[in-house]
Amino acid sequence: MKQITIIGAGFAALSAARRLRQLDADIEITLVAPKAELVFLPSLIWIPSGMRKAEDLRIPLDSFLRDHRIRFVAGEATGLENGGRTVLTNTGKVLNDGLIIACGGRFIKKLPGIEHAILPCEGIAAAEKIRERVAALEQGNIALGFAGNPNEPTAMRGGPIFEFLFGLDTQLRREGRRDKIALTFFNPMPNPGNRLGESAVKRLMAEMGKRNINKQLGHKLVGFEADKVKTEGGEFAADLIIFMPGMTGNTWFDQTGLPRSAGGLIKADAQCRVEGFPATYVVGDSGSFTGPDWMPKQAHMADLQGETAAANLLAELAGNIPQQTFKVELLCIVDSLDAGMLVRRTPDREMSLPPLGLMHSAKSFFESWYLRKYR
Repeated sequence: MKQITIIGAGFAALSAARRLRQLDADIEITLVAPKAELVFLPSLIWIPSGMRKAEDLRIPLDSFLRDHRIRFVAGEATGLENGGRTVLTNTGKVLNDGLIIACGGRFIKKLPGIEHAILPCEGIAAAEKIRERVAALEQGNIALGFAGNPNEPTAMRGGPIFEFLFGLDTQLRREGRRDKIALTFFNPMPNPGNRLGESAVKRLMAEMGKRNINKQLGHKLVGFEADKVKTEGGEFAADLIIFMPGMTGNTWFDQTGLPRSAGGLIKADAQCRVEGFPATYVVGDSGSFTGPDWMPKQAHMADLQGETAAANLLAELAGNIPQQTFKVELLCIVDSLDAGMLVRRTPDREMSLPPLGLMHSAKSFFESWYLRKYR
């Protein structure tokens, strides 16, 4: 009986596990991750307002693992041996006939003073810290921004910053504090968010103008201090800094011979295969994939890649040539607590809708629908 190991417990990893079990009732599946839980990262944006609590977004996977007959190994990957057939972890070795790497990436923290910024997508604790800092702020300025990996255009995640930005504006207005607390959006690019498409960028900039949000654009970031953001174009005061840096590969990748992109991610082909490593696949934020420079690092894309890798790995183990490719699609709702802007982009077309209350409801419904598979 073939044994497949999946490293990770996020969107890409769980989608791959589900697809493997759908396609093969008998194959042995092992999931390696620090904890047997899924953190629903897209809803971190609702923690500062109290719309969500930590327990709403932390989903234990015990029932899912049992129902899908998946073995769980608690541990963190530290390396590979035998061409990927042995996964090294801090709790021991895990053998496999096929491997899917879905452990995500890590944020680049080289900017001087980055310890003064909160990186919201690092998890629930970061979002809770934002909630506490905002609650304690009586007046001042909240600065929110993002940057990319200069060597990997796709290794960035800016969408959540727009959601924190608009969400905080809505929250502060509801609380009657917006006139005392300014919001400033900063970005080294003159047209940030262009990966969402031209029409979406225009809507985002227009929404900032409508909400009286300050903009500091087009100047390279120099660093942060406890009370300011510093750029090549000058500096400005900030009582709270919320920042999303670019992404790169995990440090344990350095202990392997895995092929790496210029930005430090694991190089993959259109079938999610890792070049030079038979029966080894990479999905989600861990991988660097061929495609347009706007290809997103988001849960939807990770799901599509996870399902593709699962099907191709089973085909390879059966002696066939993997042929399935994943759909390249950016799909998101930029939420603002009471409305949402739907954005969709494919290689053939771009679409964005103005903020609608219905889209906020749709985003909340999708969360409950998606998590039903794992609760």
